[in-house]
Amino acid sequence: MPGDPTLFLVSDVRVAPQVRQTLLREFGLNLPVWQQFVAYLTNLSQGNLGVSFSLYPQPVLSVLLQRLPWSVALLVVSQLFSAAIGIVLGVIAAWKSGSKIDTSILSFSLATTSTPVFWIGMLLLLLFAFDLPLFPLGGGITPGVIFPSTLAFLADALWHMTLPALALTIIYIGSSSFIMRNTMIDVLGEDFVLLAEAKGIGERAVKFGHAARNAMLPVVTGITLNLGYVVGGAVFTETVFDYPGVGRLIYDAVIARDYPLLQGAFLFIAITVILANLAADVMYAFLDPRIKY
Repeated sequence: MPGDPTLFLVSDVRVAPQVRQTLLREFGLNLPVWQQFVAYLTNLSQGNLGVSFSLYPQPVLSVLLQRLPWSVALLVVSQLFSAAIGIVLGVIAAWKSGSKIDTSILSFSLATTSTPVFWIGMLLLLLFAFDLPLFPLGGGITPGVIFPSTLAFLADALWHMTLPALALTIIYIGSSSFIMRNTMIDVLGEDFVLLAEAKGIGERAVKFGHAARNAMLPVVTGITLNLGYVVGGAVFTETVFDYPGVGRLIYDAVIARDYPLLQGAFLFIAITVILANLAADVMYAFLDPRIKY
């Protein structure tokens, strides 16, 4: 990636060139790339992710831990709502396969999945923050406000989170409903479903209690993998809404050529993806007891 992080720190032309050289030595950027990489691995083995260039002298780990709760809250809320709505829509579409209801749900899912999240975000801002000023234009909390209690802080944070969470929910609904519908259609042809219907079990119990539960394994995989990208998956959304999460932090780090901060964020992404896969394997055992044996 082209660019020199010292130019962002020392942008005044009146500053002597020696100052920039001092910064290069301070950050280790005057060393060959392989030596920088060895130094990075050495520090990483000690739990040291380095110091942020753009937020000097704050440690990278400290900066990421400050922003991570905002992204986690945003992604978890949007994933829960999108998964719940997508699963219900997928079950209905599979149960009414080939009908107008199925076609309508498929069209809606395709439209939401294909629409860029930043465009949906801008529409939401135009409608509900500008034309109808029901929500703030951006940020995580109202600046300059001293909250009398934790509950007041959480209420303000949820108010700011509503529009970005809604944008992500709309985007993720389609993938959950697609996967649920296709898997559900296969499950509906299984013998245990036919047996449940032959026993006279009600339609709702067969649909959600028998078929849907066994069709949820691929959906769980999709949900947990999306949660695995909690660190960087909302870059566009957080940038549009100026939300103080890790996604916006990655964008700012790219602009400022803050390499240690980017490396730390990418490391967090890798770790969360691995943990999400582990969580999916554990959840499989609860959804399908046959996996335990």
